[in-house]
Amino acid sequence: MLKNKTTKQITLLALFTAIEIVISRFLSFSVWNMKIGLAFIPVMLAAYLVGPVGGLIVGGLSDFLGAILFPIDAYFPGFTATAALTGLVFGLCFYKKINLPRIILAVVSTQLVCGLLLNSWFISVLYGSPFTGLLVTRLPQIGIMIAVEFLFAQFVLSKFKVLNKIKI
Repeated sequence: MLKNKTTKQITLLALFTAIEIVISRFLSFSVWNMKIGLAFIPVMLAAYLVGPVGGLIVGGLSDFLGAILFPIDAYFPGFTATAALTGLVFGLCFYKKINLPRIILAVVSTQLVCGLLLNSWFISVLYGSPFTGLLVTRLPQIGIMIAVEFLFAQFVLSKFKVLNKIKI
């Protein structure tokens, strides 16, 4: 029984990783210092269904594989660490439990800490751009993504009963 559960989890994580790569690399709007898209959805679902480790794996592995298979620019491990950290936070907040305070905590903390602070710092290091200037230019992206992630988590995860019936 445990082996079957582990096989299902690995299969699900692989599926979410592949979906995240496609959404992130081909279905997102991206300029050099901003990216707006729905690539968070597979990471959030993996975190909800499998837990913090599942979110961490999908976030980190999809960023790494996407950067290697479909490079947009030079690979930078800081972005992979941020993607993994985002998945971990989603898992800590969402694993089999969705409520408004958890949604707010997960979305705001990942977007402000990971999206705004860490990724802006990594862009600053990578391109030599001033950190404070990047913070200001990336604020609209963060505002949009907070709203989109909040709405998705609130209306889909909390009301999508099929997810609760998947036996993982």
